[in-house]
Parts: sequence; C-alpha cells; structure tokens
Amino acid sequence: MADIQTCPICGVKIMVGIVGGDRVLFSAGPPGTRSKLYARVCRYVDKPSCINRQAASQTPQPDDFYRHDQPPSQETPSQETEL
Repeated sequence: MADIQTCPICGVKIMVGIVGGDRVLFSAGPPGTRSKLYARVCRYVDKPSCINRQAASQTPQPDDFYRHDQPPSQETPSQETEL
C-alpha cells in the first residue's frame, strides 16, 4: 500500500511507493510527478522542510512547467456591406 506524505510548506500530497513512481496530488487537475511539482512550486521555495527537494536533481520536461491559459483567439467579426 502506498504511503501519503503531505508537504508542510505547500500542503501538496505525494503518494509514495506506487508502481511507476511517486504520484503528486495537486489541488486541481490530474495527478503529476515530483518533477512537475518541482517545476511549478518547489523551485520557488527555499525551505529545508520541503519534502520534494530531491526533484531538483531531475531534469524537468517542457510539459512540467505551468503555462498561462491562452485567451481564445480574437477574431474580427465579418463586416457586412450595405446595399
């Protein structure tokens, strides 16, 4: 059975000991990896009690970083010609 650790800094939960690697339970969205947690949160926190500090040694993937939601494209409404 997997252990669940909770970070005292950010409150995220990490399921440890799962087949395929530890899983991070974010407050919103699907579960992720320790690398994703590091890229989005831990690299900004310089506190020794962070439970994900070892993820700094992993190379984050491009999808690990948070991207701001892009607004829908602003299309110009078609102009009607007057008769």
